[in-house]
Amino acid sequence: LINVTVIGEVRAGRALRRSGARVGDIIYVSGRLGEAELGLRLLRGTKRRVNLRDAHLRKHLYPEPRLALGRWLSEQRVATAMMDLSDGLSSDLRRLCAASGAGAQVEAERLPVVPVSEKGRCKDRGDALHLAVHGGDDYELLFTVAKSKARRVPQSLGGVKIAAIGEITREYDVMIVDGSGRGEPLEAGGWDPFRRLRSRKT
Repeated sequence: LINVTVIGEVRAGRALRRSGARVGDIIYVSGRLGEAELGLRLLRGTKRRVNLRDAHLRKHLYPEPRLALGRWLSEQRVATAMMDLSDGLSSDLRRLCAASGAGAQVEAERLPVVPVSEKGRCKDRGDALHLAVHGGDDYELLFTVAKSKARRVPQSLGGVKIAAIGEITREYDVMIVDGSGRGEPLEAGGWDPFRRLRSRKT
């Protein structure tokens, strides 16, 4: 059993919480979503010895928390709310919205998904979208920014791309909208250890 505790510090008044998002804020994510889940899929799908240098496995085996981006957002006072994406966008965005007392609308076409692979690693756009919204362990950042400050958000920072994927809404629900404008609830389908535990008991 290995127990790891990470302790840090933040300047007074500079802590970015989940509870600061406001209606009309733009929703951003860093990096590309679903890569870690794809890496796990590849590991589970082979009985052969894997190449640990395979780029498709790197995100799962060697996660890199976006500390530099988080620090920049805090120092520049750009973000209104922020959290890491450890359990999947569909689950973590709901947690941010619940803490902020708001809802969200995500545009599927704007999500930074993994590329479809000719080797079957990622089957199609629908598969890539599923990985992006429900896959965990990406450890990217999910944050919101007021529209008045959106122009200050760069397209990338330190080689990490940043994408606007939607908007905080007044309606207390999380929706995902496709390219035709049709929306549906984005149900929490990411990692939930308590759900796994309950399913085993039943």
